[in-house]
Amino acid sequence: MPLSAAAVSRIRKHTRSVRFEGYARADGLWDIEAHLTDVKPDDYPLAPGVRPAGSPVHDMWIRLTIDRRMNVVSAEASTDAMPYPPHCAGIAPDYAALAGLNLMRGFRKVLYERFGAVRGCTHLTELLSQFPSAAIQVLAGEQRDNHDDGRKPFQLDRCHALDTGGEAVRLYYPRWQRDAKTGTD
Repeated sequence: MPLSAAAVSRIRKHTRSVRFEGYARADGLWDIEAHLTDVKPDDYPLAPGVRPAGSPVHDMWIRLTIDRRMNVVSAEASTDAMPYPPHCAGIAPDYAALAGLNLMRGFRKVLYERFGAVRGCTHLTELLSQFPSAAIQVLAGEQRDNHDDGRKPFQLDRCHALDTGGEAVRLYYPRWQRDAKTGTD
């Protein structure tokens, strides 16, 4: 369901697009690629010069190659459009240092420790912070979401709908339901 109609007239001033795509590789690894663009509908004055309307202010790419355990095998970043060329693009190769991290164990914390503020690119770092949830979605289709292998499914108790004290868990994951009043299984 879309948002309600705007209550007052308005003019679009900016469009940010973010896209993630996941690929199963022939070698058993997974590539997850993200692409971010920022575009202004009007000419946009920047210190290095005016960016023409419709031309990207940011056009950035990131690819993480991961294994099934969500370990980052390799990382690559690229910046095609930036507000301060070539200075913005200079940090992209540094993101290769993400190799060896695990997307599910402290990834965001380490990401911001290594690349927060002036240690990295704000936009690449923010985009990378979305990789853990994107990776879950990429790998989610590899196993039925309520397959019972004896372990509590990863997604339970991670959002409102899948609170183990709630109705959805009672319907779809009854083994893992807990009493909402007492908090017991």
